[in-house]
Amino acid sequence: MPQASSLFTRLEFRLAEQLFHTRWLLPRSPRTQRLTMRLFKRCAEAGHPDAQSIYGHMLFHRSLSPQDKARGARYVLEAAQAGDVKSQYQVAQIHEHGCVQYPRREDYAVTWYARAAQAGHYLAADRLARAYRLGELGLAVDHEQADYWQRMAERQPAAEMAAA
Repeated sequence: MPQASSLFTRLEFRLAEQLFHTRWLLPRSPRTQRLTMRLFKRCAEAGHPDAQSIYGHMLFHRSLSPQDKARGARYVLEAAQAGDVKSQYQVAQIHEHGCVQYPRREDYAVTWYARAAQAGHYLAADRLARAYRLGELGLAVDHEQADYWQRMAERQPAAEMAAA
């Protein structure tokens, strides 16, 4: 039965993704948007990492209530721990800037930026390069580390273009 549930969750996620990204499937309306958000929420609650990433990001950045923002941050963190690279970058940003549930922790931000950069997120690598160059995020100025992360940042967009 878990397999059937997992298949249903994947199908729900695909539908939510289609509703979110395409305008031709159904006209944009408050009803369609509510349906899309309900589908993302169900998938996120079922543990679907991509849904946790998208829904968590939307809650964290677009919600007005602190409770919804905290729930969004939790979903993003769960997706990051499951290996979602975009979420790893978002978790680093959450720890760098802080929020109600996750106070500012520069050491955690550096760890998550490094995870995301090593997994191929060029913005994370660029942020680390800047942090080492300027001595930000509690890091000492280290031009060798700054150059290392800058090379990674420059190499990653080229790899993404070649794969497309």
